[in-house]
Amino acid sequence: AGFIKSPLSQKRLTQDSVELYCEAIGNPIPEIQWWFEGIDPNETYAQLWDGARQDRVKINATYNLHSTSTISIANLTGDDSGMYECRASNDPDRNHLSKSPKVKWIRSQANVFVIERPEIVTYVSESSGKLILSCNISAPFPTISGHKWMHENKTLAEDENKGAFTSYTIDGKKEDHSGIYECVYEMNPPIKGQVTVSVAPQVTAYKKSEHGNEGDTGVLTCKNPSYPAVTTWSWQKSGHGLLENASGRYIIKSSGSKTELRILKLDIEQDTGDYLCNGTNLYGSGDATVNLRVRSRLAALWPFLGIVAEVLVLVTIIFIYEKRRKPDEVPDDDDGGSAPLKSNATNHKDKNVRQRNAN
Repeated sequence: AGFIKSPLSQKRLTQDSVELYCEAIGNPIPEIQWWFEGIDPNETYAQLWDGARQDRVKINATYNLHSTSTISIANLTGDDSGMYECRASNDPDRNHLSKSPKVKWIRSQANVFVIERPEIVTYVSESSGKLILSCNISAPFPTISGHKWMHENKTLAEDENKGAFTSYTIDGKKEDHSGIYECVYEMNPPIKGQVTVSVAPQVTAYKKSEHGNEGDTGVLTCKNPSYPAVTTWSWQKSGHGLLENASGRYIIKSSGSKTELRILKLDIEQDTGDYLCNGTNLYGSGDATVNLRVRSRLAALWPFLGIVAEVLVLVTIIFIYEKRRKPDEVPDDDDGGSAPLKSNATNHKDKNVRQRNAN
């Protein structure tokens, strides 16, 4: 057996996770095991298995053309620091209790260093129409080579300052820029802090006015693009109480960022009007209004019937005009041959001229 890929040493912070990868080849296909030796001088190697360390250890292995195995450890603590060893062997007696294997286990090692996570204190403040986000990391911490600010996996700003304090300024109101922002300290390993800008729901209607035909299903939608998500949505019709799913004609489907009201079998008299959607979270509530207009089923036919009527009127006018118009006068062609042809007159003239020349 031989290794194709070996695990790599890594640095991690407490509460992070780590993943080590090992790949071996041989004939027959070798078995892979994971072993660990802690940093305590008195600690010896112990085999790791799937579900160890209170189910924080996960081992996934496949044996196809060759052997692959991945060990991952979640929610790291200082006790997870140490030497991790990938062992591979295809000797038939490799796991025998009394026989010694003819071929020794081959080994590949990687160190995992778990560093205590420094505390990051975050602030959010508003001043002169600007939103200021800041982070401050507590000592001790590794050497800082710079900072980065991120939002929704997009980099907003970067610098090469080495200080423990960093800030980012946003032009605008808090309500327009809510969400989760990250301050990233560039070090080994990188450390991230989260700055949350939280506001009451900024509810808006997907369309302020909706139309529906009588007997069809009407759909009204409201959304909340702000952070945090809405915990409770409600709908009501102007001048009426709350609309409930249990009523039979109303179906309400909601998530943290969107709510939808479906009205079955629209009625012109009963359903036309304004509808109010309301969203609530820990920071307050917000609402929006949607106007619903219900049209008769025949309403869509009126433009077509109008065009047909215009065509019928036009055809009738043309028909009457053609009936009343006098027939065209036919020209009299009886005298058409009385006038001599120009060509004949010319011929006679030429004949007389020739005769005078002869005398």
